[in-house]
Amino acid sequence: MSSFSKIAIGVLSTFALSSAAVAAPTPNEVLDLACWKTTLPVSLTGGDKPTEFSEQEIAQGAQHSEFFYVNEAGDGVVFRSPVSGVKTSENTKYIRSELRQMLRCGDTSISTRGTNKNNWVFGSAPESDHAKVGGVNGRMEVTMSVDEVTTTGVDWQQGRVIIGQIHAPNDEPIKVYYRKMPNHKTGSIWFNVEPDRRSGLRDGDITFPVLGSTKPNFWRQGEKNTPKSYDDGIALGEKFSYAIDVQGSMLTFELYQEGKDPRKVSVDLDIYGVSLEDSWNYFKAGVYVQNRTGDADDMTAATIYDLKVTHD
Repeated sequence: MSSFSKIAIGVLSTFALSSAAVAAPTPNEVLDLACWKTTLPVSLTGGDKPTEFSEQEIAQGAQHSEFFYVNEAGDGVVFRSPVSGVKTSENTKYIRSELRQMLRCGDTSISTRGTNKNNWVFGSAPESDHAKVGGVNGRMEVTMSVDEVTTTGVDWQQGRVIIGQIHAPNDEPIKVYYRKMPNHKTGSIWFNVEPDRRSGLRDGDITFPVLGSTKPNFWRQGEKNTPKSYDDGIALGEKFSYAIDVQGSMLTFELYQEGKDPRKVSVDLDIYGVSLEDSWNYFKAGVYVQNRTGDADDMTAATIYDLKVTHD
C-alpha cells in the first residue's frame, strides 16, 4: 500500500489576509493551494454571485471565519456550506464551499476556461489538444473527513454531498458522493459519471456504487427504499482517503479506510465522450451540498487534511 493509502492521523475576520501578527495558520499554510481558487456559499459584497478567493488571495492568506478556515488542531482546512446560499450560476441547483483547480497558478494572462494551460485533458483526447493544456491525464489524492451533513428535507437529499469532481465544459466525468442518512451510524460512498452531451448518449448520470447503498434516490425514494440502518461505512468525523486517477480514457476511483481493504472501481469513459476534441477538465474538492429542500441553515462540513494533484 502506498504512503497515500495510509490514512493521516493526526475566528478570524470574514476576510482576512495573513500577517506576522496572526499566529493561527491560514489555509494555504496547511494545504498547498497555490494552484486552486475557492468558491464560498455567500457573497461578501451582497451581490448575486458567490465570493471567490483567487489563487493569489489564498496565497496571501485569504480565509472565511465560517466557511473556509483552518481547524482548531491546525492540521486541516474546513469547508462548510448551508442549504441556502448564493449559487454560482442560474443552472446550478445547489450551494457549495469548494476548491477549483487552477493550473495557471496565478498567471491571469491565461483564461480560466478553454483548452489551455489552466486545464487538462484525458490521455485519449486528440494529440492536437495535448500541447495546448497544462496537463495530460491526472490524479487527485485527498485525505479528509466529512463532519456534518444535512438532516432535513426530502429523504433522497438528506445527508448527501459531493466531495470531489472532475469538471468539464459539457459534463462532469466524475462526481464523488458521500451520504449519511439521519437514522444511520455511518455513510456510504458512490460516484456518478455524466456523459458529454455531444456523445449522443442519454441525458442523466450513471451511478457506480463503492461503499454502501446509493438509495434512496430520485427514482427510488421513501421508507421502503431507505435501509433501516448502515453501520459498516464511514462515520462523521472519520478520516478516509480517496483518489481519482485518469490514464487514457480509463478512470479509477480508489477508497482507503483505516484497517480495511482498499476499494477500487474502474470505468472506461471513452464511450461517454471524454476523448472528444475540446473536452478540457479540472479537479474540484470540498463540499458541494446536494440538498435543496432542507432547512436554510442546515449545514454540511468537511475537513481536508491532505490534497495532492499530479499530471503527466
